[in-house]
Amino acid sequence: MFEKIDHIAIAVDDLAAAIDMYESIFGLKVCHREYVEDYHVEIATIHTGSCAIELIEGQGDDSPIRRFVQTRGPGIHHIAFVVDDIRESLEKLRQQGIRLIDATPRRGKNNSLVAFIHPKAAQRVLYELVELGGSTKQQP
Repeated sequence: MFEKIDHIAIAVDDLAAAIDMYESIFGLKVCHREYVEDYHVEIATIHTGSCAIELIEGQGDDSPIRRFVQTRGPGIHHIAFVVDDIRESLEKLRQQGIRLIDATPRRGKNNSLVAFIHPKAAQRVLYELVELGGSTKQQP
């Protein structure tokens, strides 16, 4: 069901400072930036071969990422797996009794569809399913 890891998301409290750190220390460059309205987040994607790092900063008090950073501090937020058909994948997980955060997919970055598995169903790790859309289907 899961094809590969699409990205590892890191919640940050200052996106500009995080980007600067990845560029100056690791020599990595941001290849995509986007504001995702559904989650109230600004995202900066850094490709590192076959897996990306997604830096995410919450925008506004109602952002779940802002609440995450305020409660836990900056750090790894979730791991995202590519799936070919997100609706089919969600149905298979439901049939297995896996607790989901999203019963139906939502819009993600770059015209993707996304849904989350509840961390209580996966050893306290938040996992995201991503059905790539548009130009992202071409990425490694």
